[in-house]
Amino acid sequence: MIRNAFSALVVLSAFVLSACETVEGAGRDIESAGEAVTGAAQDAQY
Repeated sequence: MIRNAFSALVVLSAFVLSACETVEGAGRDIESAGEAVTGAAQDAQY
């Protein structure tokens, strides 16, 4: 389960980072990915 989530996160991160054109956009994308990981970790705990 965790491997699948991590693999999906890596693929998604690569896609998102290749799509953003500015440093500000990359920061927002990274923050969004971090929030998604936090949410997934919290869901896995319960």
